[in-house]
Amino acid sequence: MDNPTLLKSTTRHIRIFAAEIDRDGELLPSNQVLTLDVDPDNEFNWNEDALQKIYRKFDELVEASSGADLTDYNLRRIGSDLEHYLRSLLQLGEVSYNLSARVTNYSMGVPRVAVDDDQ
Repeated sequence: MDNPTLLKSTTRHIRIFAAEIDRDGELLPSNQVLTLDVDPDNEFNWNEDALQKIYRKFDELVEASSGADLTDYNLRRIGSDLEHYLRSLLQLGEVSYNLSARVTNYSMGVPRVAVDDDQ
């Protein structure tokens, strides 16, 4: 395919594009490169370890689907799996909601509040 179309998967917190980013920050469709955008609305507080876990999971999911055709469906499946993985990191307390975010809608579930047993 000489002129690839831009395939993408967009969930609330995970965006995957079959594209490269040029020097001007524009997406150039590609059949060889996937670009991952994690939490584009800054809804969560991230530490480097949690972010690296997302990237490693992404690499694992891409590797597991190697050999399959690059389709919207396959990208959506990877995006959906990453969204679920992000939810598990939130539930484990490895990431937390950013209360200073533009919107705080708790799309991954209501935050847990620590209970003080001394009261």
